[in-house]
Amino acid sequence: MQALVSWVAAFCLAAGIAAAEGERAGEFDYFVMSLSWSPNWCAVEGDSRRDPQCDRGTGTTFVLHGLWPQYENGWPSYCRTTERDPSRSETAAMADVFGGAGAAFYQWKKHGRCAGLSARDYYALARKAFESIRISDVFPRINKNLKVPAEVIEGAFLESNPGLRRDQITVTCRAGMIQEVRLCLTKDLKPRRCGADTLRDCTLKDAVLEAVR
Repeated sequence: MQALVSWVAAFCLAAGIAAAEGERAGEFDYFVMSLSWSPNWCAVEGDSRRDPQCDRGTGTTFVLHGLWPQYENGWPSYCRTTERDPSRSETAAMADVFGGAGAAFYQWKKHGRCAGLSARDYYALARKAFESIRISDVFPRINKNLKVPAEVIEGAFLESNPGLRRDQITVTCRAGMIQEVRLCLTKDLKPRRCGADTLRDCTLKDAVLEAVR
């Protein structure tokens, strides 16, 4: 029985299972900022939705998937808060960062409420976090589909952000493609070591990186 309990605990840690939804807002340990490679997201999901960020000529590279309150193991979601939802204009003003107003509102609803901030302050913090990371000038120049080791993408971020360490960033893949770059930040947006459930790098040597549109 003890062996089974240990195995289940190890599995939950590796899988990064979230806590039950509806936690109290403001109770978390750090942030994960997730950056999504827009061309790959468009190929998997966005094109079928006719999402505007997927239109030819937009030149979109990495967008902010989310700024997620995180526990050392797991994460809260859909938290209880007395803060009102953002207005349409507040949400629309974040489209340039999140890739669209709909994505901005969804991130507030699922994750932003857990930060213990007003919607306006959460959006401001998300923008500040996004702007705190330098994205290499190489990425906008990708004009054809590539197959690259996922570690190359991580290396590009480490090179462009000298204060960043390997245990503060991870790259994820989906369907053979680079999916996201995730950076772990303190509550005041300083890089910090990621929790064990977040540090699970993609190990693909031929991950697809679709061309910028």
